[in-house]
Amino acid sequence: MIELSDIVVKHQQLAEVICTQLTAEIDKLGLEGADLKNVPRYDEADYQLIKDPYTGTNNLVCYWYDHQQTNRQRIGRLQFNSDGSFYAEYDVLKPHPVKTKFFVEGVTAWGQAENIKSEAKLIPMV
Repeated sequence: MIELSDIVVKHQQLAEVICTQLTAEIDKLGLEGADLKNVPRYDEADYQLIKDPYTGTNNLVCYWYDHQQTNRQRIGRLQFNSDGSFYAEYDVLKPHPVKTKFFVEGVTAWGQAENIKSEAKLIPMV
């Protein structure tokens, strides 16, 4: 039987690339990592296997939490699917530093190892 720790190691290289891509999206907005209390780091995630209802195989899910000691809040998620694809999202929750009529909800990344896409999720402020 494959251990969770083995699966975590198997995905480490790609996960670190994804974390770098998410952080780059934050930086492109003009919000440097220093402006945030947290940025996505694979080695700081909590890992879990969840069963894919379609294929019946296990998918690795990584959850990021804020660094508060009490009432920890989940601030991000990265899921590796059994078909080789992934989806990641990470909360930013800050006003856009340049586009003053927008709020940055978070950043997302998706795709496969050879084709990673990412973008910021902006919400218009009214």
